[in-house]
Amino acid sequence: MNLSDVDYFAILVAALSSFMLGGVWYSKVLFKNAWLESIGLTEQDLQSANPKLIFGGSLFLVFVAALMLSLFLGKNSDIGEGIGTGFVIGLFWVSSSLGLSYIFEQRPVKLFLINGGYHILQFSLMGLILAMWP
Repeated sequence: MNLSDVDYFAILVAALSSFMLGGVWYSKVLFKNAWLESIGLTEQDLQSANPKLIFGGSLFLVFVAALMLSLFLGKNSDIGEGIGTGFVIGLFWVSSSLGLSYIFEQRPVKLFLINGGYHILQFSLMGLILAMWP
């Protein structure tokens, strides 16, 4: 599969799903307080950051991730393959890479579970959307 064969609207929807999942995952409803504690930041620190850079950069990066996942899956993936591939990528590529860095950086296991869990769900959700897309 090449770039001319991909459905960019499906990729955008997959990217937006990842972006929205992050909004819920890292909110006060779920893991915001534990995440902030684990990274040593406060709510005030977050408010002083550049939102255009953070949200614009995040949207660009999840779009690139969804594009690459789309190319990896190809056109005729079924739902199980989409979810399974996303899960494997999230667990074995992304989370294991985070874990390697976190071991050397001596970061808390709680942070690994929060961030790793997000990426497992992120790629599983994007794989589901890309596989379901007509």
